Amino acid sequence: MTDQHSPPEPADPAVPEIGPYPPGPDHLGFAADEIDTSRPHPARMYDYFLGGWDNYEVDRVAGDRVIELHPQVRDSVRANGAFRRRAVRAVTAAGVRQFLVLGIGIPTSPNPHEVARATAPDSRVVYVDSDPIVATHARARLANAAGTAFALGDLRDPKAVLDDPVVRELIDLDRPVGLLIGGVMDFLAEDDNPAALLAAFGAAVPAGSHLILSHGTYEPYEGYAEGRVDEAARAHVEEVYKSSTAPLTLRTKDEIAALLGPFAPLEPGVVRVPLWRPDEDVPGPEELNNTIFYGVVGRKG
Repeated sequence: MTDQHSPPEPADPAVPEIGPYPPGPDHLGFAADEIDTSRPHPARMYDYFLGGWDNYEVDRVAGDRVIELHPQVRDSVRANGAFRRRAVRAVTAAGVRQFLVLGIGIPTSPNPHEVARATAPDSRVVYVDSDPIVATHARARLANAAGTAFALGDLRDPKAVLDDPVVRELIDLDRPVGLLIGGVMDFLAEDDNPAALLAAFGAAVPAGSHLILSHGTYEPYEGYAEGRVDEAARAHVEEVYKSSTAPLTLRTKDEIAALLGPFAPLEPGVVRVPLWRPDEDVPGPEELNNTIFYGVVGRKG
């Protein structure tokens, strides 16, 4: 037995159970002792912030500490998900029919392939992540529909990701690609050279390709006169993540803009996620100040 949540209702029959997995090289399941449940895990914490059930007591304790320090974190992650959905719709409307999703986290519907296919049913999507927990969930929930697949890979090795047979089978690198970067950039330190990594992916895709990126920040919203950096809260949140499987790296608006490489930002540029082409009422300055994610969509010319 584990301390993982039990869903309050019967599982959705449209979502397949995790496992059993086929033997051989296509096997992406992991033994229980390969999954670390002794420390908080960022993907499971994010799932907890979203109200999901794929998390453990250690994740909930860490998540509650973050919520105590920043009570609006749950609103922020929901706003981040809404931004990604709007961005995928916009990139699909621009004619892109294939997406490479890097650092996906634990799948939460509607997923990018569902959003893209609502507009363009022929869209192809490959999800990539290096984490065994994410791989287990993604293999079960994302790789069952035609034109959708999961590849085990690490954003820090662009060549290996792009050469992966699963990626090559569905993604034609001679045609525009939508690169969707999930929450993984927040967990890349400067030593990982995140700008060079995104530049490598950008160099591998043709003109007309798009980058969808969201990233956590600690700086106040420039439109909120009372905004300030709470250094103590920031330090405590970072300390919580230091005890997890991946320390957190927050960045400023300018630092995020510097990651874009060959992708020129589309209007309105790098903005708090509710401000990127909103399809509903825009929050006020104080709420935007409490939204900890910037979002941007860039196009390679």
